[in-house]
Amino acid sequence: MANPQNPQGNHDPAGSTQMFRAFVDEGPQGRQQQAPAPAGPRIGLIVGVVVAVAVVAAVAWLALM
Repeated sequence: MANPQNPQGNHDPAGSTQMFRAFVDEGPQGRQQQAPAPAGPRIGLIVGVVVAVAVVAAVAWLALM
């Protein structure tokens, strides 16, 4: 079978390199970017910490009275 890109039979390593780079730059098929994490759990954690600090402060204030 003849090589239509290089009929003299000389091997062109740059062609293989270019095809490899195109493959690497393309990346795997079906790859999706990761969605950012929802803010719901983070807000709940912050609210929970604030409530816990308020409860501890209230208990300490009542204990000192």
